Amino acid sequence: MASVERPATRPIGAMSPTATTTADTGATPGVAVRATATATFIVNKRGLHTFHCEVAGDIELHTLGLPDSLLGSPDAHLLVPSHLPSRPRESNKGTNGHVLAIGGDHGTGGAVRMAAEAALRTGAGLVSVATREENVLAMNAARPELMAHGVNGPQALQPMLEKVSVVALGPGLGQAAWGHALWTTALDAGLPTVLDADGLNLLQAEPRSLPGKIVLTPHPGEAGRLLGVPAAQIQADRFAAGRELAKRYRAVVVLKGNGSLIVSPDGEVSVCPWGNPGMASGGMGDTLTGIIAGLIAQGCEPYEAACLGVGLHARAADVAARAGERGLLAGDLLEPLRRLVNGLEA
Repeated sequence: MASVERPATRPIGAMSPTATTTADTGATPGVAVRATATATFIVNKRGLHTFHCEVAGDIELHTLGLPDSLLGSPDAHLLVPSHLPSRPRESNKGTNGHVLAIGGDHGTGGAVRMAAEAALRTGAGLVSVATREENVLAMNAARPELMAHGVNGPQALQPMLEKVSVVALGPGLGQAAWGHALWTTALDAGLPTVLDADGLNLLQAEPRSLPGKIVLTPHPGEAGRLLGVPAAQIQADRFAAGRELAKRYRAVVVLKGNGSLIVSPDGEVSVCPWGNPGMASGGMGDTLTGIIAGLIAQGCEPYEAACLGVGLHARAADVAARAGERGLLAGDLLEPLRRLVNGLEA
């Protein structure tokens, strides 16, 4: 099993424990100047790297020569590029984990396929898919490496759960009876789980205990529903919202958006400095779910998997966007993703 000890990061700070400035939150109440460049002093400021951070332009850090010993503990960290280590030569598919992607209700089979294929491209040894019977033929034709199964309810899902090491739950799942039954059965299994999309919407509608190793991946709207507040309130202070979600659900939380945040249950925060507007298209979240699940399958702990997965996802999108941001598809990330997770130039 591959592993990473800690996500590679560099520190960023808050202005003060009670500050609500743009430099702290990334929010821009009222009119904001769009700078060509911003000089920041002593440490990076966390709000310059999330939400409306594009108004800062290019950011230059000037430490003023102060030693690290004077800075105290940073409030958050910026991710830096990282990848999985090389595999031992004796590796086999059984040593690299088995992901089960669950979802794909009527008309949304593509969502669960994207999550499953991303888990494969990240390096999971085996990937199974539990979906509607109508999706199986197309999935087998397009990506035969996936083991797709038509599942009509919990009795068909249970044997699959007994054979896997991690679950990607939610892409295209729906919130009707079929999706709800699979959602309940999967969570009851207690396996490491990445919960996304309708998996989060079901959690908002029916709060319940979650597996000990779980990653929630909400966008601001989903985060608002989980906390019972408007999405605008989430965006007004993404750091506070991410920490509240992680604390409330005892989960690793990926608060998606410009400058995605990765938050541990203990309040540790990492910020993703990559990504681009081309990622505002269908399927990007499903792909991220599969990437994180694939990393957990290979031995990463949930917080490390979320940090590495968010970074790989955004960096792959930046490579793919060299051909233009408009028209960027979630599937365009898969080839650069394969190179980046192996530490190769993309």
